[in-house]
Amino acid sequence: MKKTAELFLELIDIIRTLRSPRGCPWDRKQTPADVKAYLIEELHEVLEAVDMDEKDLLAEETGDLFFLVLFLVNLYEEKKYFSLYDALSRIKTKMIHRHPHVFGSTDVSSAEEVKENWQILKEQEGKKPKNSFLDGIPGNLPSLSRAYFLTSKAAGVGFDWPSTRGVLEKVKEEIEELEAACAAGKKQNMTDEIGDVLFSIVNLGRHLGIEPEQALQRANKKFIKRFAHIEKELKKNGVALKQATLEEMDRLWNDAKTMEKSGTGER
Repeated sequence: MKKTAELFLELIDIIRTLRSPRGCPWDRKQTPADVKAYLIEELHEVLEAVDMDEKDLLAEETGDLFFLVLFLVNLYEEKKYFSLYDALSRIKTKMIHRHPHVFGSTDVSSAEEVKENWQILKEQEGKKPKNSFLDGIPGNLPSLSRAYFLTSKAAGVGFDWPSTRGVLEKVKEEIEELEAACAAGKKQNMTDEIGDVLFSIVNLGRHLGIEPEQALQRANKKFIKRFAHIEKELKKNGVALKQATLEEMDRLWNDAKTMEKSGTGER
């Protein structure tokens, strides 16, 4: 722990040196808006590393993200908005307050009860919804994730389907409405119905305990892998991708699926 604390302080010194007059011209010109963009990129790299479950990559990517958070805090320290001490002090106080079953005398019987208490404790801190119970879910989340959190929060107060069967029926209903909109040919209606289908699929995933953003990432990876197989086989046969027929590509796609299933299973 002592070595970790020493490294933490050294990292802060590195950031301050980079930002100093004798530091790096590029680092000195960075703004919070710049760091915001890097944070988004690095966060997704961390998420990818979690999926890959490679310890060296995880250590590297979480380190990159940690560095950027400290860099951002340092920018605000320079502006005298708040300090690293302020940020650490607030999160320490918040975590102790929101875990009275660990640091206090409150008794809980399940993880669900902990979640229920969490919102109550947030409101005790003065974080009541401004206009709606759904306030507080960041608007700049990826849309699939935001839909997941919106439905999760609504479900927390009982606004939810009682069973997965009801959600499945809703998905079918939304697809039928999309088909009708497509038949009518009005783009705005089709756009609305596509959104409704996606939203209902997200809700279905939540009922099944599946995070939609991660599910779509897996689907993207499968698509890339199978399409790469099509490209490879066409090239092997001397066929340019643009000259290949749909039937050829579809056959190779199915070959890729068969190979996956006969190897380590469907991925």
